[in-house]
Amino acid sequence: MTETVEVADNPAAARFEITVGGTLAGFAEYRQKPGKTVFTHTEIAPEFEGQGLASRLIRDALDATRAAGRAVVPLCPFVARYIERHPEYGDLVAKAASADPAQSAETAGPAAH
Repeated sequence: MTETVEVADNPAAARFEITVGGTLAGFAEYRQKPGKTVFTHTEIAPEFEGQGLASRLIRDALDATRAAGRAVVPLCPFVARYIERHPEYGDLVAKAASADPAQSAETAGPAAH
């Protein structure tokens, strides 16, 4: 791949986006909670699949989240698997701090999305 690949946060759309040569190739949607970024869905356009773009997208999104001092709630299965395969990001995963079922469900782990 010789085209420029860029990852940028798009807060207005609540997602990190990856572009290839200026064309949107995919995104990782999130919700912001106090002190946490909840990743809910990752998608790469079919014509860009198989190029490692999803991994690059999530790596850069997790790096940006770390730099912002936020924890991660990986509800998206791809994000959860990426963190499992890259233990250097394990410290970002939010710990359940409450017995409140509404909060516990959100921090419990990945769910199908």
